[in-house]
This record gives sequence, C-alpha cells and structure tokens, in this order.
Amino acid sequence: MKKVLVVLVLVSLVLTAVFVTGVAAQEKYKVGILAPAVTHGWVAAVAYHAEARCKELSDQIEYNIQTSTNASEMTAQLDDLKTWGADAIVAFPQWTGMEVPIHRAIEDGIKVVNFDIAIDVEGVYRVAGDNRDMGVQGAHYIVDKIGKEGTVIILEVPTAGSVSELRKEGFVETINEIAPDMELHTYATKFTRGDGLKDMSDILIRHDQIDAVYSMDDETSIGVLKAIEEAGREDIKVVTGGGGMQEYFEMMPKNKDIWIQSALYSPAMVKDAVDVAVKLLNGKDVPKETIIPTTIVDRTNYKEFLDENSPY
Repeated sequence: MKKVLVVLVLVSLVLTAVFVTGVAAQEKYKVGILAPAVTHGWVAAVAYHAEARCKELSDQIEYNIQTSTNASEMTAQLDDLKTWGADAIVAFPQWTGMEVPIHRAIEDGIKVVNFDIAIDVEGVYRVAGDNRDMGVQGAHYIVDKIGKEGTVIILEVPTAGSVSELRKEGFVETINEIAPDMELHTYATKFTRGDGLKDMSDILIRHDQIDAVYSMDDETSIGVLKAIEEAGREDIKVVTGGGGMQEYFEMMPKNKDIWIQSALYSPAMVKDAVDVAVKLLNGKDVPKETIIPTTIVDRTNYKEFLDENSPY
C-alpha cells in the first residue's frame, strides 16, 4: 500500500512539473513598433503611448520599438524586426516607399497594423482618426463662427500625405456645400510652430482681410497665433487646429477675440493599434479598419481634455 502511495505521489509530482514547465515555456508574442524619429510633439507622444501600452501587455508580449528618419531607414528596421522574430508590427510610416517592404512582411506571415497614415497594401490592418471628418467639422465650425461669407486661409501640409489630403478634402467639399460664397486661399506649411509662424507671417502680408484660418495641427496653429499677435491683426476670428496638445488647450480661454479650436486627434489612439495587433495574434476577428471619431475642443469644453500627465 505504501509503495502504491509513493508511486502515485511521484507521478503527481512529475505531472505537476511537466505542467509548470510547459506554462513557463510558453513564449510571448513579439510585437515590433515602427515610428518616425521625433520631429513633432505629437509623434513623440505616439511612441510614448505605444510603449506604455506594450508595458501594460507585458504578460502577453515582448516589444521592440524602432524610430527612423526616412523610408529607407524604416525599411532596414523592419528587416531587423523580422530577424528579431516579430509576430506583428505596428507601423507608422510617414513617407512613401514603405508599400513593398510592408507587403513582404505580410507575405512572410507577420501581422501588420498601419497606424494613422493610409498605406495601400493588401492585407494590412489600419487604425486612425477620421481625417476627412476633421475637415468636415472644421468647415462647420468656421461657418458657425463667421457666417457663410468671408476669407479663409487653408494651411495644407503636402508632406503629410493622406492626413493632409483627407483633412483638406473634407474641409473644401463641406465649405463648397454649406458656404459656396466663401473665399478660400490655400498655402503649404508643415506641422511645426516655427513653420506656422513663418508661413502665416508671409500670408498676413499678402491679405489685408482674413476671417478665419483652417490649420490642421495644433503645433502649426500656435505659430499662426503668434504671427497674428506680432502683426497686430484684429480681423481673424477663428483658428482651427488638430491633435490634442495640452499647451494649445490652455491657450483657448485666454484669447477672447479668436475662437481657438482643435479637432482632437489623440496620439493615445496608437494604443488601439497595439491592441489590434495582439487580438490578431490571439486569433480574434478584427475589422480591417478602425476609425476613431472626431471630437471638437474649444474654450467651452477644453477643461475636459486637460491631462497633466500627457507628454504632448
């Protein structure tokens, strides 16, 4: 009887050891993050939020974040992630030329989630804000504040690809529909306050009367507002923005003469992109495209969006 008990105990211990070893040996999924090098506060916040989410999922995944300054460097980093053994990659490609390497990664069996900027590759998943609706909302906001006639400056950013194209498209089409007599002038700039200041300073010289500025980015808009202040202009009644920058939010109640607006396009939505990657690796059904709705922020509701812990 004792021998039988000893045998049963030994078998139980062996089975327990095997089970524990098996659980311990389960490998975590490997998720790579490809992001641009920091050229803008919003981009910096994307990397911050991506890493924060990866840390929250550390019981399920290992992660590897790479940042690059151009498509060639990002391509090399994508190859490095493949060598590392990435099961999924969240890619934020700000340049053209990433279509072929991303397509190859998908062919190699890697799940690819494209964040923000649209990229035309079969099999890629995408998470982004509603860029076109940001333009639609901007048009309605400006018309609501200045009426159906006036002079509006559109600040597009050609280097931002589909982001700028969709925001401009939504804005122009909506203005043409709801305020066809509005006078529109388009100028190119970049998503930095320095460019916003420089370009808007030139624009103010060209136009004696401006009623509103359709700017697509909070950083740009800060530069725009600085140019307006330095020029002593009092004709401009609206400056829009986009992104969700805390500094910009705090400016909203301080300027009573200009309606300062931001179409919230939070960098924190990259967390959703990481979540999509993990769901795919766990075999769950995920829609090919996840679009985050637009929220408008101005002096009437900015307090709801203040976050002292935000890096942007």
